[in-house]
Amino acid sequence: MEALSDQVVTPDVVTFGESMALFSSADTRGLEYAQTVMKSFGGAESNVAIGLSRLGHRVGWFSRLGLDPLGRYILKAVRGEGVDVSRVQLCEDEATGVMMREAVAGRSSVYYYRKHSAASRLKPDDLDQDYIRSAKLLHVTGITSALSSSCADTVQAAVRTAKDAGVKVSFDPNLRLKLWSIEQARAELLPLADEVDYFLPGLDELKLLYDTEDEQTIFHRLGQLSATCIVKGGLGTNYVVRGSQVSRVPYTPVQHVVDTVGAGDAFCAGLLSGIVRGYDIVEAVQLGNVMGAMVVQSFGDWEALPTWAQVQNKLNHAVHIER
Repeated sequence: MEALSDQVVTPDVVTFGESMALFSSADTRGLEYAQTVMKSFGGAESNVAIGLSRLGHRVGWFSRLGLDPLGRYILKAVRGEGVDVSRVQLCEDEATGVMMREAVAGRSSVYYYRKHSAASRLKPDDLDQDYIRSAKLLHVTGITSALSSSCADTVQAAVRTAKDAGVKVSFDPNLRLKLWSIEQARAELLPLADEVDYFLPGLDELKLLYDTEDEQTIFHRLGQLSATCIVKGGLGTNYVVRGSQVSRVPYTPVQHVVDTVGAGDAFCAGLLSGIVRGYDIVEAVQLGNVMGAMVVQSFGDWEALPTWAQVQNKLNHAVHIER
């Protein structure tokens, strides 16, 4: 295992999880017939980390990567985006996960090759507890919990470390039923929602997790949590649920959607940025909405994530138009 040199960083946000190499067909013929593929990488947590870094925050992301060309590529790329990767482990004789994406006849498909990947072997001993304690906020997702039992234990241990130190915790369930069953997801994710400060589910995810189509029942159950709940994916709106209070936050209008991939991670980065900046939660959701709206107008998992200057320009332009 190749250890990286320790870097003295007091991060605003710490997150962790698997990032995979991404290969996609360069045209609409699909992977079966494509002669050329494009290389990138992606992972919900590293996408969020890059988004936060571009917004001007100190952010740390860690994981396990294979000590292979793809692992080194991901490490250098994330570090090049200003994210602290000093806690990443490059693991010999372990593989970096791979995903392949194609778009054929307007339909996008993703194929994952991540079983037994280096990241799936994360365990609680891999946590730098002092690093987590030094942050203002810890962000975790359900994807990590789904990778293996040791990954699920690692998420639980990280949340406990943060809570014991008074560090706020945000949790996006990011439900992936290709990785586990809904029954397994409910058993692991719903208890986590009881522990965190910010719960970031999608409305469709909640219908599956709570096994109901009734939105009033869903909002009632969310109201019983101690967390502030930010629900994504309503009809033209997101919701903020705090106890019995439900607030609507309309989407930022978009004239032309190019690619929705990465929009959720962009929203999350904007939301967390607002929280760290001390915004009211509704204002933080509005910032998340702006980030998502900007990202869907370009291609890429993380490449289109805007800088803080670009976001400010977008906001100033919107204000100018309204006037």
